[in-house]
Amino acid sequence: MSSIHSYWPGIMLAYTTYIVSAISPGPAMLATMGTAMESGRKAGIALGLGIALSALIWGALAFLGLSTLLVAYAGILDIVRILGCLYLLYLAWKSFGSAFSSYDLKVSHVALKRHKNLNVFLHGCILNLANPKAVFTWVAIISLAIEPGAPLWTIFAVLGGTIGFSVVFYTFIAIVFSTPSMISIYSRSRRWIDFTLGLVFTFSAYELARD
Repeated sequence: MSSIHSYWPGIMLAYTTYIVSAISPGPAMLATMGTAMESGRKAGIALGLGIALSALIWGALAFLGLSTLLVAYAGILDIVRILGCLYLLYLAWKSFGSAFSSYDLKVSHVALKRHKNLNVFLHGCILNLANPKAVFTWVAIISLAIEPGAPLWTIFAVLGGTIGFSVVFYTFIAIVFSTPSMISIYSRSRRWIDFTLGLVFTFSAYELARD
């Protein structure tokens, strides 16, 4: 039982890293907002589900490839940790820079009017598959959660938790931003949100570097 408990701190930190990465303003989040406001709730949810599917694809590929290498060459773990730490610091720098900037949030008009929900779903999937942020996010997650020789259930725990959050989060975004006036609320509070994200990214990078 104690061996099971020993893996949970890393898994929870991986969840935190994924969550703060997902909720930071970026292409996927802004696309979901814009689609929901311009094409309606169903279209926004469809695009969000496409983003969640692409996250599952990236996560599965990352675990299948990197976990095999880590078993054979444990020293690669150090390289993975360095890359993950640098990327987390980069996200922290972007978040702090956004928190102290004076720009107004503008949502890109990327919605697909009068398109079938299947097309919107595929658009969301392709959007996130082409996003380099997703790749390095999973590199950081693997560094935080998976150790050489870790049991298989830890991989399913990380994938299940993160993808489940994606589905809930992007569905929530689509519902909330179906009303265009909600964007003004986010715009007024975005500095505090970005500053908090910067702190969380910095803490995650510190934990990864210390380990």
